[in-house]
Amino acid sequence: MTEAKKLPLVVLISGGGTNLQAVIDAAANDLPVDIRAVISNRGDAFGLERARRAGIATRVLDHRGFAERTDYDAALMDLIDGFKPELLILAGFMRILSPAFVQHYQGRMFNIHPSLLPRYRGLHTHQRVLDAGDEVHGASVHFVTEELDGGPLIIQAQVPVRPGDDADRLAARVLEKEHVIYPTAIRWFAEGRLRLDGGTVYLNGQPLEAPARLEHLGR
Repeated sequence: MTEAKKLPLVVLISGGGTNLQAVIDAAANDLPVDIRAVISNRGDAFGLERARRAGIATRVLDHRGFAERTDYDAALMDLIDGFKPELLILAGFMRILSPAFVQHYQGRMFNIHPSLLPRYRGLHTHQRVLDAGDEVHGASVHFVTEELDGGPLIIQAQVPVRPGDDADRLAARVLEKEHVIYPTAIRWFAEGRLRLDGGTVYLNGQPLEAPARLEHLGR
């Protein structure tokens, strides 16, 4: 596929960037995206080094330099829009985004979350699953809306909770699934197969009554 046919993409990170790496690896294979930039609110985020190694432009916009969240988000929008992305993905970006920011990228911003949403929004999902005695855990990719971790779901993957699991072991197995479902959702969007319209997710022209399942994709 030629560069002109690839989807322009910007990635926001705050930390190590393992989901970023999964997207970089997929793009080096056959994922039809052009990663224009990786942007972080933290200068020490290791994901920036992952991007540099792949020859991707990096930027740091430290939120501590802004008195108000809305001021930071306005500056972040200006920075992102300079790269002219058609899709913005959050890959461990640890900031709650303002309504104006979310509305600006409505229908073209994804997030990945380590739980089977709508269960366990927010932080510490793996320990919360263990504390609840759940038998199944997983990860979700969703469109971002103003509701924290509450946007329309695209795809999920499940993992069993095993006897003797702790939060770290469980998180590692969930992360393996994240590295598959995030590039999958991005591919669908890049190929024009996925869209958000009026709060409904459409895949291949059909409304998704429930999120797609990794287990149903033959993987």
